[in-house]
Amino acid sequence: MGVNQSARSKHHIKDDEEVNFDHFQILRAIGKGSFGKVCIVQKKDTGQMYAMKYMSKAVCLERDALRNVLREIEILVQLDHPFLVNLWFSFHDEEDMFLVQDLLLGGDLRYHLTQNVQFPLEAVRLYVAEIALALDYLQAKRIIHRDIKPDNILLDEEGHAHLTDFNVATLVEDNQLASSLSGTKPYMAPEVYACSADEIPGYDFAIDWWSLGVVAFELSSGRRPYEIHSQTPNKDIRSLFLKFPEWPSIWPEPFLILVKRLINPNPQNRLKTLDDLKALPFMCDLDWEAILEKSVVPEFTPPYLRGMHLRHRLTSVRLWDESPQ
Repeated sequence: MGVNQSARSKHHIKDDEEVNFDHFQILRAIGKGSFGKVCIVQKKDTGQMYAMKYMSKAVCLERDALRNVLREIEILVQLDHPFLVNLWFSFHDEEDMFLVQDLLLGGDLRYHLTQNVQFPLEAVRLYVAEIALALDYLQAKRIIHRDIKPDNILLDEEGHAHLTDFNVATLVEDNQLASSLSGTKPYMAPEVYACSADEIPGYDFAIDWWSLGVVAFELSSGRRPYEIHSQTPNKDIRSLFLKFPEWPSIWPEPFLILVKRLINPNPQNRLKTLDDLKALPFMCDLDWEAILEKSVVPEFTPPYLRGMHLRHRLTSVRLWDESPQ
């Protein structure tokens, strides 16, 4: 995919194309939850395979989730990027809503962490670069993701990273700030907590770069920089940010600089743009055009390419109601 080339041509999709359930052949159900389920489907006219999520309208209404679902769809229809899990079609019938998205079978990064994968720094560097390109694209669209974490980074069959789950994402106008307490606690930036305590009026795109730094730390060390869990009181979390994390001694200086710049508690001093990232010693020698074209070979290849059966490699497709770790 070129820098300015839409992926829609690869999928043989016309901008005015309308589809419904009958345009797809269901190949296999791969996940089920209280909102609905996920299937592997194949579009009958092109043979292209996708992940299809379908959700019960009644259950969404009952659980007061319909607004979030509709907001996510509204955001996703604007997006088309090589390092996002793109939405290709959405439609509904009397009972269900359907989302047809990229099918990524390499597992999410949380799964690989639980499998005790030791990611080499070159692998982490590529993940940071790929997700940073996605964040730069989202920022140009005025979108704050608000939930960057290993669970929401899926790998394709070659090992490239793709950002998913826009369930708590928000669209902000120029000079507007977001203000709600949204995200997953261990990955939320200090200013999100400060905003919830009414100490600041809001926060901006810098929170996603903080979360990326936490992910980079975790992938490289097997732990997060701060001991934060879903039940940790917000006041205790905020006190943790007053201390420096314990930096792994084996990290080379250029990588340490990268992580320190990303998880700087002061958003004014934090690395928060793609240009800033490209200037760092750890990232400056990358071929960014080649990365965007996906021509850089990832250091880590998802295990299924080495012989895993299909039924063992479908951990990457997440349901709407899965609880964050």
